[in-house]
Amino acid sequence: MIESPNLLVTVIAFLLLLGPLVVVHELGHYLVARLFGVKADVFSVGFGKELFGWNDRRGTRWRLSALPLGGYVQFAGDWNAISVPDEALAGMSEEERAYTFHAKPLWQRSLIVLAGPLTNLLFAVAIFAAFNMAFGKVEATSEIAKFTEDSAAQEAGLKLGDRIVAINGNEISNFYDIPPYVVPYPGKEITIAIERDGRRTDVPVRIAEAVERDEFGNEARIGRIGIYAGKVSLVPVGPVDAVALGFDQSIGIMRMMATGIGQIFSGERSIRELGGPIKIAKYSGEQLSLGWAQFVSFAALISINLA
Repeated sequence: MIESPNLLVTVIAFLLLLGPLVVVHELGHYLVARLFGVKADVFSVGFGKELFGWNDRRGTRWRLSALPLGGYVQFAGDWNAISVPDEALAGMSEEERAYTFHAKPLWQRSLIVLAGPLTNLLFAVAIFAAFNMAFGKVEATSEIAKFTEDSAAQEAGLKLGDRIVAINGNEISNFYDIPPYVVPYPGKEITIAIERDGRRTDVPVRIAEAVERDEFGNEARIGRIGIYAGKVSLVPVGPVDAVALGFDQSIGIMRMMATGIGQIFSGERSIRELGGPIKIAKYSGEQLSLGWAQFVSFAALISINLA
């Protein structure tokens, strides 16, 4: 087991994680607002006292502020960064009000609000796409090459050489299509469709519960059926396929997150499994200590959380 990094590394990693992701989020709001003619009074990187700044030709004050905990955009007519109307809004002329967030039609205001989360999602897609371009797509056939000890799949009657073709009616073409239907559901029964000797058979399998520990001793309760893939290969992908795969990966993570939150509300999981700022800070320090690739991958995961 690896020892967790010290407090200084954890704080630095958390700031490196949170700052850019929040700025990207706010930049999404700003760009769509500008598209619809909303004037931004302030765009700040960080909070608190201004350290450095300038005004652009549109009248927006761009700031670098003292507390590097993200950032904000404040539109004309807003009292604060969460678009609470300013009392001065009532005294504005019609021409001035036309450039405020509150004067825009509902559909434009809705798009401005949604732009932040959408930008975080696109940021995660871009990270995954870059990794896909750099390393390729991980592929392995869905044929069972090996069982773990006490394998739930083997106990249910699956055999070496069986090819998994569907889980609960969802088509499986790659071994890495399997985890989303297994990992979030410890203790659940699923129906696995296999091909054996040219014949298709449905087999009920109860997913085993396991506690997975990472290099730092962090624990997660997951589902496993106890199978291994055969040969794993990295297949090069072009830019278009890399982006498409990035979207698939991001959507898959969002589905697993939604499943986990639903399980917390239904009582299937403890609320202690839900990570807050302290846990995110801890994990960010740990991932940074493993290297930049792991840290950037973690940033993509948190960016999806912000979305």
